[in-house]
Parts: sequence; structure tokens; C-alpha cells
Amino acid sequence: MSRTRPARSTISHDVAGEPAAVYCRISQADDDDQTGVDRQERICREIAERRGLAIDPAHVFVDNSRSAWSRKRKRPGWEQLLDGARDRSFRHIIAYHPDRLMRQPRDLEELLQVSDDHAITLHGEANRRDLADPDDRFILRIEVAHACRSSDDTSRRLKSAMEDRAREGKPQGGVRRFGYAKGGMTVIEDEAEIVREVFDRYLKGEGAAPLAKDLHRRGIRTANGKAWTSGTIRALLDSRHVAGIRMHRGEEIGLGAWPAIIDAGVWAEVRARREYRSAVHREARSKPAQRYYLLRGLVMCGRCGTLMSGTAKGPGPVYQCNRRGRNDEKRCARSVMAETLEHFVTDAAVELLGRLRVDGRLASSNLSEKVREDLEGDQRQLDELNQMWTAKEISTAEYRTMRKEITDRIGKAQRKVVVRPMVLLDGLTGEGARGAWEAGDMTDERRNAVLRFLFSGVVIDEPKKFGQQMDWDRISIEQNPL
Repeated sequence: MSRTRPARSTISHDVAGEPAAVYCRISQADDDDQTGVDRQERICREIAERRGLAIDPAHVFVDNSRSAWSRKRKRPGWEQLLDGARDRSFRHIIAYHPDRLMRQPRDLEELLQVSDDHAITLHGEANRRDLADPDDRFILRIEVAHACRSSDDTSRRLKSAMEDRAREGKPQGGVRRFGYAKGGMTVIEDEAEIVREVFDRYLKGEGAAPLAKDLHRRGIRTANGKAWTSGTIRALLDSRHVAGIRMHRGEEIGLGAWPAIIDAGVWAEVRARREYRSAVHREARSKPAQRYYLLRGLVMCGRCGTLMSGTAKGPGPVYQCNRRGRNDEKRCARSVMAETLEHFVTDAAVELLGRLRVDGRLASSNLSEKVREDLEGDQRQLDELNQMWTAKEISTAEYRTMRKEITDRIGKAQRKVVVRPMVLLDGLTGEGARGAWEAGDMTDERRNAVLRFLFSGVVIDEPKKFGQQMDWDRISIEQNPL
């Protein structure tokens, strides 16, 4: 069905009144020919009129923004076209050009198999192809192979362009992100304030659904003009773009070249809260309502170094070593009464909060000079590796392998210096710390987040005193640098 080759004389011209189908497709990719589907349909109807073919409205099949090159992408219009041909609803198919129908050889072979039973004729802008004719089948196979090669070249160019953008720290592109103008490089300040508000309120304990409801009540819309939902709120909280983190092929590859709206420490804290809440919700769906263990994620066994999880046992709830289920020499049954421990740690937290004065600055972890030097050295090595890849001195596979090793080291070091959000302590410091901690609007989730902010761990050693009284000396609370 070449654009220049004349129609073969073996095809009968007496087809007037016979039913025909129209197929139109346009891809999202930058194909050489991006003739719109509306124009394609108009051209196909003109072809049908010239040749006297009849087109039933039900036999117009369209795949808009559908790639025919991708092997995984579904094309509903194409599948319906084949089904109609198999049912003998028509034996003529009209397409603007064969590459609108097929860009993969397997698609052509599928159509030829249908034609073997039902004698299909293809009609294009310039000519016709009889799929029962060996010469026409041969030419079509060449044309489709050429179209497939063209798509492969386009895909390779697009992937190369995406690699370049990733190296330069530029956004990936696509739909506009809330908080940023189209292109992702410029902050829209009005929307950025909403982004900061969402992160702030989430850290203070509000869920995604109440946040979405409030934004909807205030008439605030998403970047594409739709109402906020719990799903779009969660997507915003998970977005690395607002924290200035560049992603490529599912991996963090460094800082982007655009301004961040959310501080990296705030984003990391929200991410930790998201993962924690997801785990809680999964448990809630599979188990009946249970007691909330306030020190979740904090209590550690001094013998094993593993976390101790809350569980109901004997006279009441306890925190017990997670190795209690083992049957080897590593088994450990160390436990501590939950309520007593929680009161003890809560008193320590409230006492510390009462002495704190929050001045609006952010708290950061201390960093040794050696760690700082190692971090700077890894960053220099990463820059040199990028230069080697750009100069084609190493292959992409080698680059990705070596880069991952370096970025993993950088990530571990950066987590030691990440700026931690003091917003968690809003309203909880100073003389009113006890009252704020026990206030009715203070959720257990926020209390847990504050405890994890203040303390790195609550270590439980072996008791030296036995009886009904708590051995307070077995409890060690390790404070985070503030």
C-alpha cells in the first residue's frame, strides 16, 4: 500500500456498494506523520466515495493517542477492526496510510491471517492492496518493517533526550505539576503556599481525606482543574519534584535544577509518616481494632539490637523482642510492660519539650568532618563519572552500575545531615507542654511522631531487679541531637 505504487490490475474495480471499515490512529510520540484522526477520517471517506464503498458508522474505528509501535500498549480500535473482519462485517479496510494500521510486523501477520479466510483488501490515499496477492503481501511486509525501524529510531532519540535531561537535572516533562508552571522549572507561589500547607498539616496529624475535603470547600483545584481527592493529596505528598529531587527510571539521581518548594527534611519526615500510616492501615484492615502502641518503632532490645513490638500478653500489653518466635540460639523473649514504659518515656518527652524554645529555625543532625569530606569526595567522583559517560568513555551499563554505588553512599551520608522539620513541635514546647500533650485534639499518631523526633531509641536491657516494681535502670532513652 505504498503512496506511489499504482493499484494492481488484478483487483476488481466493481466494488460499488460493498461495506468497508475505516481505521484512524494518531500516536502520542513524534511520528513523522501526525495527521490528526479527524483529517484521516475525512480522507478515508473521500477514498470510499471515489470507489463506491459504503461505510457504516459502526465501522469507523479510532485509536487516538495510541502507539502502534509499543508491543504492550492496547489498541481497542484495532482489536475491534480485526473482530469485524473475522465476522465478515466488511472485506474492505480504508486507512490514510499503512503505518496508521501497523508499525509492528506481527500486526501485519495477524491481519494477513484474517485475510486468508475472508479476502481483505486495503485501500489507501494512493492505491489498494489485495492481501491475497503474494506481491502485495511482500511489499506490505517491507513497508511495515520500515515503519517499525522508524519507530525504533524515534524511541532511541526520545530515550537519549530523556537521558540528557536527567544528566542536566531538568524535569522529566509531562503534565503540569501543582505548584509549578508548565515545564516544572518555575514556582507558582500561590500554589506553592498550598503545597507547604498540605505538608505542614499532614505532619501535624491530618489525613489525606480531610485535607482534600478542605481544599475542595475552599475552591482550590488541582493542576488539571479537578477537585482534590485523598488520592491526589497522597500523590502530592509522595512527589519528589516538590522537594527538588530528580528521578530517572524509578531511581533518585540527585538534585534537580528547579527550585524546591518543600525542604528535604520535611519531605523525608512526611515520607516516613506515609509509610508508617500505610502499615497501620494494612494491619487495621486485616485485624480487629487493637491498642495503639505509642512507642511503635522506638523500643529496642538491648541484647539483640532489634525492635520490640507491642503485643498483648499475660497480665497486659507489653513490648516484646521480635526474636521471640525463633527456635535457635538467637531466640529472645525479653519484654517490658507497655503502659509503664510509655508513661516513663512520655514524662521524659514532656520534660524535654518544656525546656525547648522553638525559634522557627530547623534542627539538623551533627556531621563529623570525616563524613563531610567523604560526602564531598563522592560528589566529585559522581561529577567525574558523568563527564566520562558524556564523553562516551564508559558504556551506559557501566555508568549506571558505578553511579548507583556512589549515590547509595551519598544517600546514606545525606540522611545524617538532613534538616529535620521543627513544625512537629508547634505548640508543644515551653511551659504549656504537658497541657498541649494531653489536649483532646492531640492524636496518638502525632505523639508517636514527636517521640521519634526527640528520641532515636528506647533501649531495654536485662532487669537486675525482679518483682512487681519496674526496674527503671534497665531503660535507656537515647535523644536525637536538636
